[in-house]
Amino acid sequence: MKQPTLYIDGRWVAPQDDKRISCIDPSCGERFASLSAAGEADVGRAVNAARVAFEVDWGRTTGRQRALYLEALADDLEQRVNALAVLEVRDNGKPLPEAQCDVADAIGCFRFYAGLARELDERQDEPLEVGDARFSCHIRHEPVGVAGQIIPWNYPLLMAAWKLAPALAAGATCVLKPSELTSLSALELGMSADRIGLPAGVLNIVPGFGYEAGHALARHPGVDKLAFTGSVPTGSKIMSAAAADIRNISLELGGKSACIVFDDADLDAAVEWIMLGIFYNQGQVCSATSRLLVEERLAPRLLDRLVEAARAIRIGPGLESGVQLGPLVSAAHHQRVSSLIELGKHGAALLTGGQRPAHLPVGYFIEPTIFDEPDTGSLLWREEIFGPVLCVKRFRTEAEALELANHSLYGLAAAVMSADLERATRVANALRAGIVWINCSQPTFVEAPWGGLKQSGIGRELGRWGLDNYLEVKQVTRYHSSEPWGWYTP
Repeated sequence: MKQPTLYIDGRWVAPQDDKRISCIDPSCGERFASLSAAGEADVGRAVNAARVAFEVDWGRTTGRQRALYLEALADDLEQRVNALAVLEVRDNGKPLPEAQCDVADAIGCFRFYAGLARELDERQDEPLEVGDARFSCHIRHEPVGVAGQIIPWNYPLLMAAWKLAPALAAGATCVLKPSELTSLSALELGMSADRIGLPAGVLNIVPGFGYEAGHALARHPGVDKLAFTGSVPTGSKIMSAAAADIRNISLELGGKSACIVFDDADLDAAVEWIMLGIFYNQGQVCSATSRLLVEERLAPRLLDRLVEAARAIRIGPGLESGVQLGPLVSAAHHQRVSSLIELGKHGAALLTGGQRPAHLPVGYFIEPTIFDEPDTGSLLWREEIFGPVLCVKRFRTEAEALELANHSLYGLAAAVMSADLERATRVANALRAGIVWINCSQPTFVEAPWGGLKQSGIGRELGRWGLDNYLEVKQVTRYHSSEPWGWYTP
């Protein structure tokens, strides 16, 4: 990565201060790159550039014009799929096949919102019947303005696409702050913007530390819309910053999602989906189904199968062939997850895992871990661990399962598995979560809304709902009768 590494107003620029971000390979703990870190003044420059771009031109473009840029971004990324996937592995640690899926999904996201940008032209100035022939009314969908977007480290390129694609489709301009742990693929989007000739200031990328660049972006008065994905404590700070000026906000925060398995579920399918739901991406997934609720009669057989399957997972560096579980993202996160596992051993039965694999003396690796019957008041059961840690409890009745599942501060996702589709649907409808899967776990479609209830956040991403995040709805009503209204008579 050549310096400087801030992308502001269509140019690569140096920061005002000389702070640096080290890019660490999680599989070995070694630094392999170094980046400039944006400070408050740099964020201010980016916001100002985005404001000028919005006011001068971008905010008045048609959806069709914006769609051409989105498709060009997708085309440019598609030329570099393999290189981008390898970059994600080195920066984040995930297995290469998962990184390849992420890049493909990011490309698909830009293409999807190109289609919605075109449709937005067709919806513009829609007539609305108001029930009074003396008036006509039409509805406009106008871009929100400057969007400040802060993304996490677990899906670096994909989360950037989830934020940028709908914002650009709507006609907003963007200041993107990627995680300081995984900034490299976001900067590749700046290179794509250069190559396709995206107008200066429409996309600005400011890698930096959350306490400085993130804080400055959240509090900048020139930002009209704040979109954040990350932890609940940081989301609370973002929300407080937005409240000071009553600004538009959307938050996609944590989860502690439940997976309910009834005793009539297909055992092989249940094992496969449970494993995917907690061990994919090293369990570093906001929607991970980390709380397993299994009907009492099925529990012994299911747990035996899960322990066997967890022990068979191949762990190693993400670029090694056949690896299914890579390292956690950083030394600090590895320490946090390890500490929670050690704490959990004092109140629950550790069935498997919980250690560093013996054959991996370096890197931030943790074995797939399964705990049985933690206390419902324990941190292990209540808190988002964000690692490959599954907690299991048994239930006797459907009502008990629902009570355990819904008794959570979070409400992002949930899953239910049963051969009785009527029961599965009834349970799905009763679960207090924004996303519910029946006989599966974790499928994510760009067409469908993504977001949660309670402390899992505010608003929805993806689909038409994602576009709406960056639009303001305006009614324009005209009185066209020749008769006086009659309220005031001189």
